[in-house]
Amino acid sequence: MRMTKKLILAAGTCLLALSACGHKTDAAENVAAAADNTADVMEDNAAAVRDMGDNLSANVEAKMDNRADRIENNADAVRAAGENQADAIDKAAKKK
Repeated sequence: MRMTKKLILAAGTCLLALSACGHKTDAAENVAAAADNTADVMEDNAAAVRDMGDNLSANVEAKMDNRADRIENNADAVRAAGENQADAIDKAAKKK
């Protein structure tokens, strides 16, 4: 999906560059080129923001998985402690 966007962006950039050839003055060419360069930088920044979002999502997911694992480990420990106490109660009851 991202590759398709990049191809569309590249095609649009080529078309924009070709359309810039039609300006009658150097000043108009410079303005169009500056706008094109600014737009390219903005699009690169947008892609970087998306990449950062992807990385943050992965980091958050990993942290939540680790937290869930710790909770499950604690639940297992509580369950085991309960079984040990129950066994101790049964053992004490047998002695009587």
